[in-house]
Amino acid sequence: AAVSEPAQKCCTENIQPFLTSILEELMGPVSSGFTEVRSLFDKEVNEIILSFQKTNDITKLKENVDHLMNLPFNSVKMEPCYLKVNLLQELLQDLKSRFKVYHIDFVVQRTQNFMQELMENAVYTFEQLFSPSRQADSAKVATTIEKVKLRVLK
Repeated sequence: AAVSEPAQKCCTENIQPFLTSILEELMGPVSSGFTEVRSLFDKEVNEIILSFQKTNDITKLKENVDHLMNLPFNSVKMEPCYLKVNLLQELLQDLKSRFKVYHIDFVVQRTQNFMQELMENAVYTFEQLFSPSRQADSAKVATTIEKVKLRVLK
């Protein structure tokens, strides 16, 4: 009871007025990173479509989808996504001095973990939705892949 009122006053006067601007500032790199994840998924699936349209090879298609399933764990391909979030390091340094925010590395790492998790979910969902269509008429496979991709991105 003795601490509650001063703590409430401190938060109301020293923190709450800045929360909206802080969140807006931090969301820039976070949104950019997640947009990069979306773009990477889109690009990789488009490459699968193009490859299949050139070859009409169902075995190669299965290999390409299997490679897609490993995308979240491919650090080279995921690196551009992670780099977008590294801008948080700079933004959080300012917050560290103003609001005594610590564990900046943890915030960046956790955001990157969420990005990897999002990609895992995207490729898993793609595989689950596309899997029943693999045996379909090869003329419809590219269209089906595109529809599944759009569904996942939605």
